[in-house]
Amino acid sequence: MTSVDVLVSTTDADVPLPAYSHPGDAGADITARVEVTLAPGERATVPTGLRIALPAGYAAFVHPRSGLAARHGVTIVNAPGTVDAGYRGEIAVTVLNTDPRETVVLRRGDRIAQLVIQRVEHAAFVAVQELPGSHRGEGGFGSTGAAAPGATP
Repeated sequence: MTSVDVLVSTTDADVPLPAYSHPGDAGADITARVEVTLAPGERATVPTGLRIALPAGYAAFVHPRSGLAARHGVTIVNAPGTVDAGYRGEIAVTVLNTDPRETVVLRRGDRIAQLVIQRVEHAAFVAVQELPGSHRGEGGFGSTGAAAPGATP
């Protein structure tokens, strides 16, 4: 497995650096810098205390943690969140409590998301009059699965 150097600074000396929990993990855990209480249906933007400098040609993507989602119904509103190579501010995560009944407390130091670092391509967008055909064509949402209720197959 190859690695890429990502420079990291923290807002506080005790903010942990992103860390992989297991060998081969794609996402490095990132934690809450402050305590946040989320009532049912409530969302909040949670600072992580992390600032990063990615090399050109890379981006970081902030993904939800599956355990937090399964146990407490907490997800990320704009998942995955994108951190561009040129961004140098503090990474924050907008979390949402989807549980209809239970309040969730995220404490300082709790793992709230995963940071996935990926190489990205810069596209050259070319305007054309017509696109080439494809097997899928113009089929939209759900077009590769079962027909929508009431639709004629």
